[in-house]
Amino acid sequence: MTTRGSSRSSISTTSVHVTALDGLVNVNSLFTIAVFVGLSLTTPHQHSLEDRTSCDASIDVAKNLLVFEVVSFSFFLFSSLIAQGLKLAINLLNSKDVDEAFRAHINLKALRFGMMGSAIGSVMGCVFLMLSMINVIQIRLGMLSCGSKSTVHAVTALVLLVSSALLVYISTAVYAFLH
Repeated sequence: MTTRGSSRSSISTTSVHVTALDGLVNVNSLFTIAVFVGLSLTTPHQHSLEDRTSCDASIDVAKNLLVFEVVSFSFFLFSSLIAQGLKLAINLLNSKDVDEAFRAHINLKALRFGMMGSAIGSVMGCVFLMLSMINVIQIRLGMLSCGSKSTVHAVTALVLLVSSALLVYISTAVYAFLH
């Protein structure tokens, strides 16, 4: 039998988990939109904004873009499906009363591993989305190998900002997982 205080702690903890899972699904949805925007902006044999045709991206860059976009989409879908499954378990399977949607009794180890799996899927989706965006930049602004200032600056900003954000996200997720 649980005491009244521990019951409230369980309710608020479960509510936090549901809120975190909602946020993860929403962010993954936004990134999924970015994947499709990236796909729609590129066409084969597109000329870059550089004056030199030698700086135009090859068909291999466009192929890599497509592969990275599909892999990125797959990771975001993987992450979202895990998060939705956990939400389903919390909200529907363990709740006897409609008014008690946040009072789930769920195995915390399973919940934590599911949330970590979902977080890993989001991180991997971000990595592949960043790689695809590098290819979009090269197709639009010219190949990195040409040394175009615009391309180098755009790729540098993208890699630094996304890597920094992923480092914070991973650190926070690992901290939450271990505590």
